[in-house]
Amino acid sequence: MTHTTPRPATFTSRDPATGAALTDHPVHGPEEIARAVHRGRAVQARWAALPASGRRAALLRWKRRLAAELDALAGTVAAETGKPRQDADLEVLLALGHLDWAARHAGRVLRRRRVGTGLVAADQAATVEYRPLGVIGVIGPWNYPVYTPMGSLGYALAAGNAVVFKPSEYTPGTGVRLAALFDAAVPEFAGLLSVVTGAGKTGAALARSGVDKVAFTGSPGTARKVMAVCAETLTPFLAECGGKDAVIVTADADLDAAADAIVWGAMGNAGQTCAGVERVYAVREVHEELCRKVAERARALRPGAEPDASYGPMTMPAQAEVVRRHVRAALADGARAVLAGPGEPAGPFLAPVVLADVPEDSAAMTEETFGPVVVVNAVADVAEAVRRADASRYALGAAVFAGSGRAGARIAARLRAGAVSVNSVLGFAAVPALPFGGSGDSGFGRVHGAEGLRAFAAPQSVTVRRFPAPVDLTSFRTPAAVKARAVGLVRGLHRRR
Repeated sequence: MTHTTPRPATFTSRDPATGAALTDHPVHGPEEIARAVHRGRAVQARWAALPASGRRAALLRWKRRLAAELDALAGTVAAETGKPRQDADLEVLLALGHLDWAARHAGRVLRRRRVGTGLVAADQAATVEYRPLGVIGVIGPWNYPVYTPMGSLGYALAAGNAVVFKPSEYTPGTGVRLAALFDAAVPEFAGLLSVVTGAGKTGAALARSGVDKVAFTGSPGTARKVMAVCAETLTPFLAECGGKDAVIVTADADLDAAADAIVWGAMGNAGQTCAGVERVYAVREVHEELCRKVAERARALRPGAEPDASYGPMTMPAQAEVVRRHVRAALADGARAVLAGPGEPAGPFLAPVVLADVPEDSAAMTEETFGPVVVVNAVADVAEAVRRADASRYALGAAVFAGSGRAGARIAARLRAGAVSVNSVLGFAAVPALPFGGSGDSGFGRVHGAEGLRAFAAPQSVTVRRFPAPVDLTSFRTPAAVKARAVGLVRGLHRRR
């Protein structure tokens, strides 16, 4: 009797605009993930042993390979997400900038440094350095399948770790290509970056696989589920979740610049941006004019699958209905449709929607819409705008448009958001040295910048005794009277300083 080995389960990635099949990918389970983690851990020991300059050189080789293969990589991004090719090109370019920064600055940020010891420990020399965690599990999103995970992939690798990456089930081919280009660029460390594919069960298996940290990007609901799995083994967890980002527009702001930025921030990538613009608070004196300018610019946009389309389809089919539900609910709650409104056509391409006078408790103001919809509400003054912007359970990004950068920066300092742009939107996303992340339902922890490198390293503190202490307060041999005099002396110094 002949026994045949069962074929592994697979799933198919599809063009979100047409539903046409793109590529089949395996559904990886615990066994395949365990092998990837084991292989990564073996390779990571050699990777961590390299001097920082060696890791820098290797990562820059990967960066150059990604740049050389930009057309193919961006083509995969465009095919799997449906976004226009020029948007995919920009995404890859931004990711390259972050990889370059992480590779070039990891040695400086994570090197051993001396720290002061203070009076009581004057006999000690103290240093702190950052050591790799080991193997990092990265669970990536579908809306920016290169740029967003690079904030974990590039920084974790630069910090000396191996990575097992699970891309979204909507964009698996992008993740596979990233890893293949790493292996081609750095063949001596093949397996340092591995990819496993599948849906939620694959992500849960990765969280349970014994990795040393999980970096997750996705919805708050899914983050809670993955975090609960990590809690079973006290695996550290970094979460970059959604946003309900607000823009504040003052009476003296440049309304043309604000309108241009608002439309781009709200409608770019069909609104499928975690730090995209969803709420606008404009002071009452300029509210109507701003609404007119935003609607005028949004009306000129043309969604579609053509190369010159303004933006593409909803990548995740179910999201289109979420967007329609928010618009319908807002109108039922008394909102005004400045542009579009009910009667949105069925299908993955959604026309831009501009709403005004939306009640603050409407779903369009409290839940992440993640579509080409922006709400422009009037407020009495900047103080009210700040209160409303901060009332959200999300706190990821924000923007301020004011007559001067200095005035805008003062308003930015009053906001709870983790990142704020003044007189632009999403300016912080293009600056690799800036940390990115939020609080509340937007998650916790930071990627990018020095904080992003340290997120994938463990600080180790070391003290070395340089000479015998004049009064050893940590010895039973020191007489009590001597200890008392020393305590009195130090106490007196602190009372006077």
